[in-house]
Amino acid sequence: MKPTLAAAVQWGAPLFDVPAALSRVEAGIAEAAARGASFIVFPEAFVGGYPKGVDFGTRVGSRSPAGREWFRRYHAAAIEVPGPETARLGNAAAAARATVAVGVVERSSREEGSGTLFCTSLVFAEDGRLAHRHRKLMPTAHERVIWGAGDGSGLRVAETEAGRVGTLICWEHFMPAARLALYGQGVELWAAPTVDDRTTWAPAMQMVAMEGRCFVVSACPFLLRRHAPADFDPIQGNSPDTPLVRGGSVIVSPLGEILAGPVRDEETILYAELDPGDIPRGKFDFDVVGHYGRPDLFELTVRTAPRKVVRAISD
Repeated sequence: MKPTLAAAVQWGAPLFDVPAALSRVEAGIAEAAARGASFIVFPEAFVGGYPKGVDFGTRVGSRSPAGREWFRRYHAAAIEVPGPETARLGNAAAAARATVAVGVVERSSREEGSGTLFCTSLVFAEDGRLAHRHRKLMPTAHERVIWGAGDGSGLRVAETEAGRVGTLICWEHFMPAARLALYGQGVELWAAPTVDDRTTWAPAMQMVAMEGRCFVVSACPFLLRRHAPADFDPIQGNSPDTPLVRGGSVIVSPLGEILAGPVRDEETILYAELDPGDIPRGKFDFDVVGHYGRPDLFELTVRTAPRKVVRAISD
């Protein structure tokens, strides 16, 4: 890892509007890079949108026609990975010479043969290549209506010029085995896209940073009702300035010290200088997969092969 200025982009992007969201990502990358940032993190589902406050017409045992139509619209606003949208995101990262993590709503490819959507975190390296794709392992509560579950192929760390980047999404951070899988690969820069805007989120990110002895950059959107379509009807209310998600982005050091944030109830970009020496300083007295580990007692096995329902086996 090299000395790095990190940025957490606490912006909102229009829901169900991929071109507008891509423009917001490009603008955020450009603004952060102009300040010197070379590791830039955007919120969960920034491209495609996190439709907080609606239920897609679902009840236990029933789905409504109107809810099916909302899902059709959401499905149409998702992106395939790779695809023209990821090429555009990669070009923006390359133009800024920055490592960029972006949350997207991903539509499964035609090759996969399914219509499932995933909540995905993408990491682009400084040359613009797509260095990593991680699909959320376990959507939380009502998210399971609109998103499928990822597999272990996304539980890896990406080598970038900024450092070794790992990423989990929102409440995946409360899955101890998922965290340990990344700690075991020497993660240095941890991208934590989320929509958890509660005051309890920042302490959770401090725990991850202290446990993994890594830098955590968590981006949460500041999303208003006006970012959603006109016929969107969230439980929070329909005034254009009603907050759907209030932010709370934060940047944390390997010793759990808050370097920037948390900031709530406004659109902003948080910045913090990251000193790579803080990682060995932290591991001096705690290395969860090194001298503080107990492999004689505990061992984690991770299945990283992609899992498919249908496999063709030729003679």
